[in-house]
Amino acid sequence: MEFQHAPGRYFLEDDAGTLIAEVTYQPIDDGQNVVIDHTFVDPSLRGQGVAGQLVAAVVNEARATGKKIEPLCTFARHEFDTKPEYAGVLRPVPED
Repeated sequence: MEFQHAPGRYFLEDDAGTLIAEVTYQPIDDGQNVVIDHTFVDPSLRGQGVAGQLVAAVVNEARATGKKIEPLCTFARHEFDTKPEYAGVLRPVPED
């Protein structure tokens, strides 16, 4: 599946231009890293691994740009918790 990309998001629209899948991420740490703050998949696409592919797109971008990711949204957090291959792009939690 090939997603469209715009700054801060990967997404998919249907033929009518309706948003049917999206992951959004925002810069943090003065642009050095990003936070994944939202994933959405239309019910018609659920169960097909689309949300995981969206998170993987952000992971691949982070790897290519040398950034780390803080996964805030529930789904992204689950992906990072269950995919050890994402450990290299996980942003360490800052200590107080």
